[in-house]
Amino acid sequence: MPRIEDNARDENFWHAIAERYDVAPGPINLENGYFGRMTRGVAQDYQRNIDFINRNNSLPVRQHFDQGQSSELRNQLADLLGLDPAGVALTARASDALQSLIRNYNGLQPGDQLLICDLEYHSVEYAMRWVARQRGLELIEISHKHPATHESLVASYREAFERHPRIKLMALTHVTHRTGLVLPVQEIVAAAKEHGVDVILDGAHALGQIEFDLQALGVAFAGYNLHKWVGAPLTLGFMYIDPLRLADIDPDMGDRHYPEPDIRNRSPYGTVNIPAWLTLPKVLQEHEEMGGTRAKGARLNYLRDLWVSEARKMPGIEVLIEDDPRLRCAITSLRFTHLQDQQPMVDRLLKDYNLFTVARNGSACGSCIRITVGFTTTRDDIHQLIKALRELSQAHA
Repeated sequence: MPRIEDNARDENFWHAIAERYDVAPGPINLENGYFGRMTRGVAQDYQRNIDFINRNNSLPVRQHFDQGQSSELRNQLADLLGLDPAGVALTARASDALQSLIRNYNGLQPGDQLLICDLEYHSVEYAMRWVARQRGLELIEISHKHPATHESLVASYREAFERHPRIKLMALTHVTHRTGLVLPVQEIVAAAKEHGVDVILDGAHALGQIEFDLQALGVAFAGYNLHKWVGAPLTLGFMYIDPLRLADIDPDMGDRHYPEPDIRNRSPYGTVNIPAWLTLPKVLQEHEEMGGTRAKGARLNYLRDLWVSEARKMPGIEVLIEDDPRLRCAITSLRFTHLQDQQPMVDRLLKDYNLFTVARNGSACGSCIRITVGFTTTRDDIHQLIKALRELSQAHA
């Protein structure tokens, strides 16, 4: 049995994995962070489920999905993370879960403080601002020093807790969508607990590419996506609430569809994408056949390190994430130091080199180009990226 680290470099193995996906001809996609592709098998299963529900309409939904299948799906998600199913509720996406957790957290009084940083996802930032306005709270915002280190990130939060003793609730992003920085969640959550601060964790980009033990992290409230690195159809996510902390989150909009106490009342209620949810068993089967999170993460980090190790040598290019294995993942951002706005270089990469990337703004370190490898990315793709970066850097050296 090969080691996971060796398997990450096995191009034959990952070529076979790539063959599971249908990929249209066109630009090389290095923007795999938005959402992930479904494998061909998952897409076919999804289509069968669409056809089945479309033909049969509400009968199987009322008799089977509502009466038992949805609970079985919650059990499978709980097994994926080693959780109690009583702490899992289905949602359409991580954003829905996080917004519900934020607006329904009932441990706040006028004058209390909330905490966010410059790396939060927009919907999380907006929700925290909204709650602050609605409840007479003070919003504290911090920016992380650049370049960030494991120690500086933890210190930033400790300083915030000490400087603002009325902080009661904070948002925390496991993997930021802006730069790809992985935050030291366990240490930050431990520091928060020392100061009586609750944490709502945005795990949207973490699940499926980073190994973690949610209970060991000490997190009581979190939201996750299944359509990024796990490989599910769009509109699949879930909410987690530690069953011992369920009373700290009110039912969403007073929902009472389920007898209390039940976490499903904390999730926005409505008709879900039933064909997509019926596809989840196939999604999880293929996820495990690829080697699960450990193998996926090792492959993604291997590909990431190939281009980063070369980009660091290039004049006029700054890679924004350190190589500390605790802080990096598939998503990594760079910038051309002679430009404030990186969009022109995103355009050049696409027009001149057939490489699709995306510009990101909003973090204290400024505009950047987000590069995200995926499961169909090859070493040839990485070599094309390296060639493009080298030529662009030399042209502006």
